[in-house]
Amino acid sequence: MAAGPESDITRLGHHTARPPGVGVLAALEGVALIVWHLVATPFIGRRRLRWGTVRTETTDSLPGDEFVPEPKWSYTLGIAVDASPEDVWPWIAQIGQGRGGFYTYQTLENMAGCRIANTTEILPDHQHPVVGDDIYLHPTAPPMRIEIVDPPTALVLFGSPADIGIEEGGGVSTWQFVVNRGPDGDSRLLTRGRYDYTPDWKSRLAFGRFPIEVITFVMSRKMMLEIKRLAERDP
Repeated sequence: MAAGPESDITRLGHHTARPPGVGVLAALEGVALIVWHLVATPFIGRRRLRWGTVRTETTDSLPGDEFVPEPKWSYTLGIAVDASPEDVWPWIAQIGQGRGGFYTYQTLENMAGCRIANTTEILPDHQHPVVGDDIYLHPTAPPMRIEIVDPPTALVLFGSPADIGIEEGGGVSTWQFVVNRGPDGDSRLLTRGRYDYTPDWKSRLAFGRFPIEVITFVMSRKMMLEIKRLAERDP
């Protein structure tokens, strides 16, 4: 499997004062945003599903779309990063519980038992994700499985019905990370989620839009902003 340049893998960069999302104020910020977005969903829900995207990014085909070909709902979020894809990729490669974390609201996630430790460094031991590896979001929850690894362009995770123990009915989802190179050597970071489910309540709860979409948006937005900050910190 191809890997990024050695300089990108071994470079650690400078420490920040604390990892992303640590502290009471950060936790309160995360809670406040989730509550606000729940209330505001009837007014901004559609726009939230395409936050930060430009031109045709919401409808462009991305690696991993084929795993959920007809989603009942989906989102595509985007952000510009003033760094090359090779500088963005290491932060994506190490995503996961027990790995580099998710660069979101660490204190809030740990209040839910996630045991997340967000890093501000590139971790050499977690720079080589492999198709078939499990990526955990929570230490006691079923993991998502890596289906596509294409450094420095794409990482795709897939969740299946068996992963959450549904015996009747089911659902599937993807979590897709794509880094497109810009005309000036910069990057466009995209994240996409695609969800399909059956009518039973377990499947709807696990894969339906509410309240998953609100929580996913708040956390994904924070994650993308932090990846942007970290990648731009040491160009």
